[in-house]
Amino acid sequence: MMHDFLIDNRAELERRCREKVANRPDRSPNKQQLEQGIPMFLDQLIHTLQAECRGAEAEALAVSGPSTGDPERRGEVGMTASIHGADLLTLGYSISEVVHDYGDLCQAVSDLSIDLNEAFSINEFRTLNRCLDNGIAEAVTAFNEHRDLVIADEQALEVNERLGFFAHELRNHLSTATLALAAIKSGNVGLVGPTGSVLDRSLVSLRGLIDQSLADVRIGPGMKLHRTTFSLANFIREVKYSASLEADLMKCAFLVEQTPSLLTVYADKDLLFSAVGNLLQNAFKFSGKGGVVTLSADAGTDNILIKVKDNGPGLSAEATRDIFLPFTQSGANKSGLGLGLSIARRSVEANDGTLTVESELGQGCIFIIDLPDKLQQNA
Repeated sequence: MMHDFLIDNRAELERRCREKVANRPDRSPNKQQLEQGIPMFLDQLIHTLQAECRGAEAEALAVSGPSTGDPERRGEVGMTASIHGADLLTLGYSISEVVHDYGDLCQAVSDLSIDLNEAFSINEFRTLNRCLDNGIAEAVTAFNEHRDLVIADEQALEVNERLGFFAHELRNHLSTATLALAAIKSGNVGLVGPTGSVLDRSLVSLRGLIDQSLADVRIGPGMKLHRTTFSLANFIREVKYSASLEADLMKCAFLVEQTPSLLTVYADKDLLFSAVGNLLQNAFKFSGKGGVVTLSADAGTDNILIKVKDNGPGLSAEATRDIFLPFTQSGANKSGLGLGLSIARRSVEANDGTLTVESELGQGCIFIIDLPDKLQQNA
């Protein structure tokens, strides 16, 4: 009888299972597995086989569960397997290792029965397979469900963190604008002067934050780009007009080099506008009062290059590697969310381009947008 074989050779079967686990890369049985994994499953398998041997089918099914895998009628095997699958996720194991744990026992039983020349009936093998199938199915289901919950929690935490930062920045700029407007409405100060400049600066900052958020949504999964062919020179003029106010507020010189009038770009204009705008905001921020920011655009061999150059403090090699990561802020000025450069790169990449930076400490930065010249490539 299989249940007698399992009882008599239980210690050897558990030893073989532990050995198989230990031989897998980066894996060793822990105390929790030794108490709740294969040992508990062996108890349930033995109980099921003994009940079937007595003809107590209902009792056997209450332990093993039906072969149909009905979730409404799962037995003790399914319930403990669910706990086991969730525990393995908590311990950092993969779903394949969940399946291997049950396969180890099946292989150990088969190997040992051959070694000892033991023979089992077909019905006993069916019972073994039913218990294994239900155990694996419930363990894998629980593993996946808990993994999905963990992923959802991590994503929710990331979204909440970003929304929190975003709301905090919006509130700060809006509060400043509200106070400046209240002072102007009192009649004691005018629109032209320091208070008017504060109001302008707050509104420009609000616009920048909203532009960033819209660009972030546009480059999200499932969103379609709206690509058109447009004049590069006209595009640069629009960017200059939009960015000039911010440059004036920052007391920063803003130079725009002449763009060849015949050059065109095939891209999502709004995303490209957001990318260049974010680069200019960053340049004004770190060049500061008395600084100089230069915007230029020209054609390469089969590409379009848009460059934003500043004379800020520059970046170390390490900072250059990390500058495009979300929530990364280099330098002493920590205002903003640290998302602008990350969104800029994603906006450029959405247009099949690249965004890189060249910098040395004390030498400022040059941000380079490299876009494919679709018209030349298709000529």
